Order: sequence, then C-alpha cells, then structure tokens
Amino acid sequence: MNIELLTASPLRTHRRSHPLEPASTVDLPHTRPSRSALLISRMIDVVGASLMLCVLAVPMLIVGLVIKLTSRGPALYRQVRTGLGGKSFVMYKFRSMRVNAEAETGPVWSSAGDPRCTRIGNVLRRLSIDELPQLVNVLRGEMSLVGPRPERPYFVQSFSRRFPAYARRHQVMPGITGWAQVNGWRGDTSIEKRLEFDLFYVRNWSVLFNVWILLLTPFAVLVEQNER
Repeated sequence: MNIELLTASPLRTHRRSHPLEPASTVDLPHTRPSRSALLISRMIDVVGASLMLCVLAVPMLIVGLVIKLTSRGPALYRQVRTGLGGKSFVMYKFRSMRVNAEAETGPVWSSAGDPRCTRIGNVLRRLSIDELPQLVNVLRGEMSLVGPRPERPYFVQSFSRRFPAYARRHQVMPGITGWAQVNGWRGDTSIEKRLEFDLFYVRNWSVLFNVWILLLTPFAVLVEQNER
C-alpha cells in the first residue's frame, strides 16, 4: 500500500485508477488497537452520534414524513449487514427504494439512477441522507462513525471468494463514513479500489485517522455533488 493514501485529499484521489491485485492484500499485517484508543474512539462515537441525533432530530422526522407521503411502505428500512468479527446485525436506513424491490431478482447491487429508487429516494441517496438512521446503530455499538462500510452477507460471501483478503475489513468496526468513501469509492464503484482503501484503513487505524476522515467527509460529499 502506498503511504500517500494516508495524506491524500479526496479532491486529488477521487476515483483514481491503478490496478489492485487481490493477492497483494492477503498478507497485510494488522496491529490490534490499544484499549485506551478503542475507548477514546467509542467516546467520540457516542458523543458525536448523540449530538448529531439531537441536531438532526427534526430534519430526520421531516424526511420520514416525506417518505411516507410520497411512496407506499415504511419510512425506515432494516437490512442485515456484516459487522465486526463477521457478526451480523440489523442496519437502519431511510427507505429509498420501492417496497420489495428485490422480490423478483434477489440481492442486486445498487447503481446510479437505479430504477428501483423512489423519486425522493434518489435525492436521499445522492446526499447520503438515507444513512442518517445509522447513528442509532452507532449508539447501539454495532457501528462506528468511521470504518469500512458494512455489506450484506450475500455480497460478503461473493467478494470473499474473489478476494481472499476481503474478510480483513471485519477486523475493525464498520462505519457510516470511511477512507474509501471520502476518496470517492462509494456506491456503484470498483470493489477492488474500495477494498484497497479499506485495507489501508484497517492497517493504519488510529483515533487521529478517524478524526481526519470525519473532517473530510463533508468535503467529499460536496465534491461528488459537483461532479454530477
């Protein structure tokens, strides 16, 4: 892994293309974070998620009402994801697709302009507003504010067959935002590139690195909107 990834700005690294050989990440070393670092990280998660929920409570309520008024079905969507240590948990999102969107197809990777999305759902996904309910997952200790994005078990199994190192992502808590995401690798983008950045994050995990990613996240969202 190139050390420049750690100091790169999302403005400069957004969707760069250089190949990743799956075998190149198999033997990545990993140093377990100290208890004090994990405690500080957890404190940041709890305080940060609590403050954000307080500030965003009314806007989130409005979003939920708009979803209910504009499409059939619940405002919140629950989906099983794979978290720390490969354990499954139920992740919360604002519903952005029609009810039973995968009833006929089974698990399908979402893409830009996905026809399964509702009108308001497209907006929520573009602005990442659909992810806000995951602040509850953070308070429950199932997610962190920062970490590799948790994926569905079906896709975890599929990606693990293609990339033996994929399971290394589960050595740390999954997050709402992450190093891959602030560098442009989110949504319908290269799994190889996302894995590369996720594994770099796992190898270089630290409280300061997490704070840096949190600071970059708003700018990364703005960059993505400007590129649309």
